Amino acid sequence: MEHRELELFLHLARTLNYGRTSLECHVSAATLTRTIQRLETRAGVRLLDRGPRGVVLTADGQRFTSYAERALELWEDYRAGAGEPAELVGELRIFATVTACQALLPDLLAPLRAAHPQIRLAVQTGDAAAALARLDEGEVDAAVAGIPKRLPQTMVTRTVAVTDLVLVRSRNGLAEGPFVVPARGLVREAAFRWFRRTGIKPVIAAEPDGHEALLALVALGCGIGIVPRLVLESSTTANRLVELPADPALEPLRIGLCARRADLRRPLIAALWGLRP
Repeated sequence: MEHRELELFLHLARTLNYGRTSLECHVSAATLTRTIQRLETRAGVRLLDRGPRGVVLTADGQRFTSYAERALELWEDYRAGAGEPAELVGELRIFATVTACQALLPDLLAPLRAAHPQIRLAVQTGDAAAALARLDEGEVDAAVAGIPKRLPQTMVTRTVAVTDLVLVRSRNGLAEGPFVVPARGLVREAAFRWFRRTGIKPVIAAEPDGHEALLALVALGCGIGIVPRLVLESSTTANRLVELPADPALEPLRIGLCARRADLRRPLIAALWGLRP
């Protein structure tokens, strides 16, 4: 079976959504459907069922998932070579926020790029709160993300940056007022721990999905924002904002390179994990 076919099947097995897999894997819906049909014909079983509640893996589909994962791992091991080290090839999927892409990824990935120029880097961006979920679901191979106090046992991390959390308002805004906090994630959790420590009963003006959107709302005067300093310093709106003192200071945010523990034996992940910026 073609390796690309197995990759498409595994992506669909994770998302259980034909539209999403078609979009993220850059194939048409018709091509994806034909690919799954070919795999089912060759396997002689139905791998997926499409019903009123969506797509589900059949029992044979679950077995086939294990086979496909192992087949691709063996292929990567073979390509890596067993005698003379061969040039590493393949695609490495990395998730990072827009800020992390700009401020951290170039230095973080430069040694990997220099040592293994044939590796194809596929970078996905989005909400910081979704990073570890995407990694856990197998949508990406590694993520640059805020590290929670309790990291799941299935994951490993290496700290790449530590950044303060800061209070900011627009230059024309009030020093007191409602707050703009992320809708979810580690920064939101840290903000509400700080509210409890200080005895503040916050009025929440807005809860945007991302830090960049949060700063835009603060710059418009919607309220006082709580963001990582790294985001503030990388933002094009920084010159429209002023930092407010926080007493006590908010706890810092640790940012790490994260991967699934079981993937550390894969050649591409091992190459990423073994290099230092």
